[in-house]
Amino acid sequence: MKRAGTYSGILSGGISGKTGPHLLPLARIKKIMKQSSDDVKMISGEAPIVFSKACELLIEEITKRAWNITVQGKRRTICKEDVASAVITTDTFDFLVNLVSDSANSQESPRP
Repeated sequence: MKRAGTYSGILSGGISGKTGPHLLPLARIKKIMKQSSDDVKMISGEAPIVFSKACELLIEEITKRAWNITVQGKRRTICKEDVASAVITTDTFDFLVNLVSDSANSQESPRP
């Protein structure tokens, strides 16, 4: 008998088994997916759900790493620099380095 896969729970409302609203708005995710390319006309119903879960996991991982940096700094509030440090020090998040380094540079340089 075939058992359900690890990701089968995502389509039915998440791994926890709840079937309510998702943490991220699916309509907005679908809208962003359509705006990303002129070739995209239709999106299956499962695609925004999978993207939502992937975004939730990404946010959770970055937040955990930023929290560890905050604790190492003997603080109790995560700040922008903690998130930037978490992204910069993790090889997996190399695709985000330009985003956090640009925001860090714009904050450091004084505006005329």
